[in-house]
Amino acid sequence: MSGRTLFLFGGPFVLLFLAMYVAPIVYATVSSLFVVRRSGLGLAPPTREFDPFHNFGAAFADEDFLAGLGRVGLFAVVQVPVMLGLALGLALLIDAKSARGKGFFRLGAFLPYAIPGVSAALVWSFMYSAESSPVNHLLEPLGIRIPFFDEGIALWSVANIVTWSWTGYNMIIIYSALQTIPSEVLEAARVDGASALRTAWSIKIPAVRSSLVLTAVFSLIGSAQLYNEPAVLQPISSGAISSAFTPIMSAQAAVSAGNYPYAAAQSVILALSVGVLSFVFFKLTNRGDKA
Repeated sequence: MSGRTLFLFGGPFVLLFLAMYVAPIVYATVSSLFVVRRSGLGLAPPTREFDPFHNFGAAFADEDFLAGLGRVGLFAVVQVPVMLGLALGLALLIDAKSARGKGFFRLGAFLPYAIPGVSAALVWSFMYSAESSPVNHLLEPLGIRIPFFDEGIALWSVANIVTWSWTGYNMIIIYSALQTIPSEVLEAARVDGASALRTAWSIKIPAVRSSLVLTAVFSLIGSAQLYNEPAVLQPISSGAISSAFTPIMSAQAAVSAGNYPYAAAQSVILALSVGVLSFVFFKLTNRGDKA
């Protein structure tokens, strides 16, 4: 392949990658090294001064930002395994030899993903609303009322929306990996007398391990980027979901206040944290492969 042909095919991608991915990262990193200072009287326009440690020190001293980091960390530790466990279970059920209507159930599980995240959050806000929640209306004769926006429950109300939206997407990835298992291997297991449960545990799940790792990494990154669902639910949460509920929301609040360098510093900290965690996760899973 000539250099000209390579440029024609690869050039547009490289240009878009540099413009839409690399350039914003570089700009945010450089911006985080400056600090916005305003005069005491507020009459003079704000100035930008180079102070590489100010914004990062302020971020690590910001209790709301640190609480948001801890919140998404807890979210990832609990929600991601639950979601992937459901996705794996659905994929194994649909892949079972005795399963009927596979196309219908695949479509039904995947359909929530086709609904935009903001629209899904709006629908669920109706389900969670204190005035209109059909769930609480059904439970009312039993004297039960679920406080969806209590301080200790709001995070899991958000997690429920994310799980509902993304389980089908991850299920499709895992199900596609199951289709690559040679039929001879499955037939040999049946001939040897392996039950469906034993076949799933000893053959199918190990065969889709790489897909589980991939979906886990994508889900961890998505957890760090949590924004749409809590932002939509915030107006009806009675204060349980604050403007700094997640790190991205905290950075957005800093942008709204006109403190762009501080928002950039928060974004850099979040990006580095996700990068380190993803690297460690890959190392741990690769060690298991080598073993």
